Amino acid sequence: MYPNLYYALKDIFGLEISGLKLINTFGFFVATAFIAAAWVLTSELKRKQGKGLLSYTEQKVSIGAPASTGELLTNFLLGFLLGFKIIGAFTIPNALNDPQGFILSANGNWLTGLLFGAFFAGLKWWEKNKQKLDKPEMRIIRIWPHDRVGDLVIYAAIFGFLGAKIFHNLENWDDFIKDPINALISFSGLTFYGGLICAALAIYFYTKKHNIPFIHLADAAAPALMLAYGIGRIGCQVAGDGDWGILNTAYISDGNGKLVEAQASQIPQIVNAYQGYFINQFGSLDKIHQLHVPAMKGLPTWFFAYNYPHNVINEGVAFAGCTDNFCRFLPIAVFPTPFYETLMAGILFALLWLLRNRINIAGRMFGLYLMLNGIERFFIEKIRVNTKYSFLGIHPTQAELISVGLFVGGLILFLLAPKLRVNKR
Repeated sequence: MYPNLYYALKDIFGLEISGLKLINTFGFFVATAFIAAAWVLTSELKRKQGKGLLSYTEQKVSIGAPASTGELLTNFLLGFLLGFKIIGAFTIPNALNDPQGFILSANGNWLTGLLFGAFFAGLKWWEKNKQKLDKPEMRIIRIWPHDRVGDLVIYAAIFGFLGAKIFHNLENWDDFIKDPINALISFSGLTFYGGLICAALAIYFYTKKHNIPFIHLADAAAPALMLAYGIGRIGCQVAGDGDWGILNTAYISDGNGKLVEAQASQIPQIVNAYQGYFINQFGSLDKIHQLHVPAMKGLPTWFFAYNYPHNVINEGVAFAGCTDNFCRFLPIAVFPTPFYETLMAGILFALLWLLRNRINIAGRMFGLYLMLNGIERFFIEKIRVNTKYSFLGIHPTQAELISVGLFVGGLILFLLAPKLRVNKR
């Protein structure tokens, strides 16, 4: 596992670049997911624009004015944060030993912060001064929906992160109560559906403000969302963020953290030896969820079982003699569900991409996305570790409840789409 890019380059290429400890592996793949989604969304919005389904809005802008105080201050603050934290991390001893702790602390390099702040502010002043006119004038420009993709991505990122955090802590309320501050500021612990719901609400209000038909935007976003989900799950798998499956008792870890085939008698012995870990993972020893699935011939063992060595949340058993920040592996293998979801998301993205020109009724594309997403997540939950609720005699997870809601909502939208009133703006 690679908690950050430093470990990835060290293992793959033998390079040790300390600065890469600042780049969390999961965060890197989330950023990659947003970039890929933005490209797909832009492409789809342009296609809909070409079909006459989307139009532009007009906006007055000031041309030739000098840099305002607000613009200079904003650029100074951005530069200051870059110099104070990112550049400062390379100048403060041991800062890179705990990148997350350093970034969330008040420590930093004031000198580099002030220098970079002044540089960024000066750059903005120089840029605006080049375009300065003797008399600033107002011009009317046309802004198409695809021109707003940058804003949409920022809104989705901010509200998606907040929603993912909120829903994760609601799902793991006991852990939140134990340490609420760390639960809120930790870089791990995100729930996809929470992010999806909150981001969708934020974008809905954004589209209303800027006169963009939400249903056309939703249809355009369907393939992008599926692709982003698959790429994001790569980050879960590579970082080992705890988003894995139930136990696969066909394999256990040896003392060196390597997977070996297990004997039936070894499983209760391991559970007894590491009771604390299993109780923390499942709530109690009676609730341990497990299956016995040996690897099929022709397929690698990790396809069926993995023990997430050096996982980013330090879950499991410690490596002997390891003194690094990430020194643990799982004693009994689990199903690598993030990998399964990446595989399924890739297939479903390809399906949506192929169908985007064939589904011409507004709303049906997004309805199909909701149904496919709901089906995929509902069934993967059967082999994932998650908090279960008691509801009318059944014990669903939060994701199962939401996935059922998404499927039903998607089905209703798909069936009622022909009756929707969608106006071109």
